[in-house]
Amino acid sequence: MSHGSYHPILDPTKAPAFPSAVLPVLRNPQLRKNVAHAIDVIQAKRGKLVAEKTDWQELRTAGAAIRAHALENLGFYLEQFEERCTAAGGVVHWAADAAEARQIIVKLLREENASEVIKIKTMTSAEIQLNPFLESAGVRTYETDLAEIILQLGEDEPSHIVVPALHVNRSQVREIFSRTMGLKDLSDDPKELTNAVRTYLRRKFLDIPTAISGANFLVAETGSVVVVESEGNGRMCLTLPRTMITLAGIEKVLPRFQDLEVMLQVLARSATGERMNPYTSVWTGVKPGDGPQKFHVVLLDNGRSSILAKKTERQTLRCIRCAACMNACPVYRQTGGHAYGSVYPGPIGAILTPQLMELHHARSLPYASSLCGACYEVCPVKINIPEVLLELRSRVVNQGRDQAGRLFDPMYLGLRIASLIFSRAWLFHTAQFFGRVGLRFLRRKDGWIHSLPSIGGKWTQTRDLRGLPSQTFHGWWAARKRETK
Repeated sequence: MSHGSYHPILDPTKAPAFPSAVLPVLRNPQLRKNVAHAIDVIQAKRGKLVAEKTDWQELRTAGAAIRAHALENLGFYLEQFEERCTAAGGVVHWAADAAEARQIIVKLLREENASEVIKIKTMTSAEIQLNPFLESAGVRTYETDLAEIILQLGEDEPSHIVVPALHVNRSQVREIFSRTMGLKDLSDDPKELTNAVRTYLRRKFLDIPTAISGANFLVAETGSVVVVESEGNGRMCLTLPRTMITLAGIEKVLPRFQDLEVMLQVLARSATGERMNPYTSVWTGVKPGDGPQKFHVVLLDNGRSSILAKKTERQTLRCIRCAACMNACPVYRQTGGHAYGSVYPGPIGAILTPQLMELHHARSLPYASSLCGACYEVCPVKINIPEVLLELRSRVVNQGRDQAGRLFDPMYLGLRIASLIFSRAWLFHTAQFFGRVGLRFLRRKDGWIHSLPSIGGKWTQTRDLRGLPSQTFHGWWAARKRETK
């Protein structure tokens, strides 16, 4: 059984641009079918449960206000969390970036002489490439979330925030378990697959004394950590190990324990279409004789402070990782999550990943959207993702280009020419005329253009273009006015 070759995330510094990365996915009908089916199921459940909440919009407004207030006063609430967590017996560590967070965690594991560790699903650990780092340091990692186990044993990548193995169907799961667990007679019955995983994990829970978790929320008022999950593996990880290490982004803090009343309602309905999450674990520090006796929290910045400093982009940090935006996104539905090259795919990934990379990498992701606004409509904390996408697109265009460089940039020249044409009616009508004449030679018998030359080929690479009509609306209107005189 291989562990060392598993990489929990495509490295955004090395991932191909979205237009290139998406092509293999578009040519994989089985993957697209798996993604579409899973999204349809989740969307149907969510729609039903949201409709029964007569105060859903009020809950969204409250959730947005809570998250915005926490971010506006982030320094105060983080210090309060550290104070209360420390008073309860926990130890808080601050990590400026991914490298520092990895070093803190491996140091803690060496102090425990840990050669193995069990994990509760945490996207933050995937963000900092923790698994491969620990493997290289001689620490074997075991994921305990069902979807993460499928990906780890299958040496695959996550494609969804809440359902990381959404792109894998159960016959594929059976093949992975049969091959890696040596279960030759395993069927694809869900109960049998679940029992296989339960047996596989049981010894890990009982034998490995060190665990790493993520956090859905940090509560400043009490110094508590909150993890929500659906399978019970989190509860096992939080109660059985001797040492618990929690890795959390600094934006996860909530001011008050009472805020969970709102956040848990909008999270459960938005993420998995449930009224209440099956397992909600809240723990505060250390209690002698009950649960882990050593508790550490690693608070990770890793670019979040730079996002916090920008007025428009700051709302990105409100995200509670429910994936509602992904499930509503027509682009994600067609591409799945792998094309985004990050642990954070979909609309939220299109704005979060480039910012965490400070636009040095993943510069194509802000363009991985139709700007239809569906993500904004379903977001339980009202993140205006289209607004942030437009801001990031502007920064991508302007970043690193001096005025001389722009003169020779095809996109810049094209936009300038388009601006000139659209600002003068006679130029616009002239361009229409020559456009109809030129495209006439490219139009097929079915009335569609299947291939454009030069830079236009990027459009027809994945879609067809309808030929221009022989008469424009303005031409038709002018002719009609002449006829009625």
